[in-house]
Amino acid sequence: MLRKIFAIISIAALALSLLASCAAQNNEELSKNLASKASSVAPVQQIKAGESLSIPLAGLSEYASIFPVEVDGTTMEVIAVKASDGSLRTAFNTCQVCYGSGKGYYKQEGSKLVCQNCGNSFTMDQVGVVAGGCNPWPITAEERTATDDTLSISYDVLAAAKQIFANWKV
Repeated sequence: MLRKIFAIISIAALALSLLASCAAQNNEELSKNLASKASSVAPVQQIKAGESLSIPLAGLSEYASIFPVEVDGTTMEVIAVKASDGSLRTAFNTCQVCYGSGKGYYKQEGSKLVCQNCGNSFTMDQVGVVAGGCNPWPITAEERTATDDTLSISYDVLAAAKQIFANWKV
């Protein structure tokens, strides 16, 4: 009788061990998968008067793409994303409220953008649409030019936003 109980306990422990190993492996694969789909960051583009930031449409998806730019010595970032309805959304990667803190920028966590200063989060459908309050600073459709292949944001639009990046990521 004692042998049967010991055998049952041994089998149960082995089964639990195998399940735990599978769960850990699945969690590791899920983490790698999510990390690979997190926001991507392009190389810094130097934008001068008369030029534009050029964003290739082919690479845009429901995951945020970050486009770092330097305008007249000021480093800033533009977020570009495809919303759930297929529309293209753009915003400056700085919070309308927290930008002066130096930590008022966004990182993608799952399907949301999260302010690194206050922790507020926003869906991709809110990017470039919601203005005022703690949101990414919108770049509206009127402030950019779209072709079949690219979105362009002019030097003038970028230069006008330099002040919101004055204490950025310090």
